Formats: sequence, C-alpha cells, structure tokens
Amino acid sequence: MVERAIRLNPRLDPRDYAEAYARDGMVQVPDLLEAESAEWLALALEHDTPWHLSLRTPEGGRLFSPQEMAAMGRDALAAHMQRALADGQTGFSFIYLAYPIITAFLNGRDPGHATHALLQFFNDLPFMNFAKAVTGEAGVTKIDAQATWFRPGDFLTQHDDTDQGQRRAAYTLGLAKDWRPDWGGQLLFHDEAGDVVRGFKPGFNVWTVFKTPRNHSVAPVAAYAGSARRSITGWLRDDPPVR
Repeated sequence: MVERAIRLNPRLDPRDYAEAYARDGMVQVPDLLEAESAEWLALALEHDTPWHLSLRTPEGGRLFSPQEMAAMGRDALAAHMQRALADGQTGFSFIYLAYPIITAFLNGRDPGHATHALLQFFNDLPFMNFAKAVTGEAGVTKIDAQATWFRPGDFLTQHDDTDQGQRRAAYTLGLAKDWRPDWGGQLLFHDEAGDVVRGFKPGFNVWTVFKTPRNHSVAPVAAYAGSARRSITGWLRDDPPVR
C-alpha cells in the first residue's frame, strides 16, 4: 500500500507573502496545500479523530481524553467547564476540543492519521524553507501542531504568548468550509486598548501566520453556526536541538 503524503501547493511563491508579513507582522496564504491533501485532512478531522476536551483549570491548561471524560461523569465535567467560563470573565481561559498530534504520533497512537503526515510535512525542508521565507525567521528549528475544533460556545480569550520565548510565530491552517462571518469564531487581533484592529474569519486550506508576541483571541462560535470550525494550530519555534 502506498503511504499517503501531504503536499504543498506547487504554485505558491513565498515572495508573494513575505512583504505583507514584514509590514504587518501577519499574512494569510490561501490554498496552502494541494486540494487532495486539504480534503484528506478535513475528512480525518471529521470522521477519524479521537477528540479531547481542552480547557483552562486552576493548575493551567488540561486535556481530558475521551476515556477520562467518560470516567469523570457529566457533573464533574460540567463543573470544570463552568470554572473555565468563570475564569474567562476576568482573565485568560479557553474551552475547545483538541487532538494532541505530537503526543499521539510519538506514542504510536492512531497510525496513518492524516495529521501525523501533516506534522512530518511541516518539519520537512520544503515547507520549513517556505515558512522561513514568508516570515523571515531563519532561526526556526521546528514547527509543532495540534488539531482544534471550536464548537458553538467554545472560545479562547485574549493572550499574547509572551511567556513562550521559543515561539517565533503562531499559525493556523483553517479547515472550515463555507463559513459565514456572523457565525463567530474569528481570529481577532487587539491593540493595547483592547480594540480589534484586524480579524480573520475561519476559512478552508488557508494558512494564517503571525509574529509573536501579539495580543489575539478567538471569538466564541455562534449557537447557529452551520459548519464546523476545525483547524490545525501551532507555532514556528527556535528551540535548541535536544542533546
């Protein structure tokens, strides 16, 4: 059996996006992947992904596996979610579904999953060179990734990643089809006063990359949203080599 691979859109030229990134500290690259690759990823997230619950707890961020959620019971899980909602009133908090791609890949779980191929694609030279050329971050050593699914009511409050010095840029690879702007879920950028200075609605096969630190949030998804806000998110990092 031939192993499937993720492929970069061969028509893309990083020079078409590098000027905008240098000027604005952010840019969107449409049609990042070949169409077949993007569809494979979207189908994997829709049908073949064991989603975890990601939320803020008093001890920090936590992932609850499907097995942990089943063992915990509805009332205990609801209590965690209510705490995360309350924390969002005054500070950093979040609730959404996630799939820990790196952990699953390293532990040999879900072999052949499309996101594992994507992780390898991100860290192979062709895409690594493309990302460095777009962002001007020549020191990037690796690109990490997780899959996310923001359901109606899910959110990520304002933050800027300043406590993560090894993150040179953040990115999202949108896999949401036919998204209307009034469905929420926008990636929002904020100035020092908290006003929204720019925002991007969820899209499909669109790579959004922005320099960190930068204040940003994800708006809650509306209850009447008619599509699924799924994406791959992560950071371009300059961690030193592991010794």
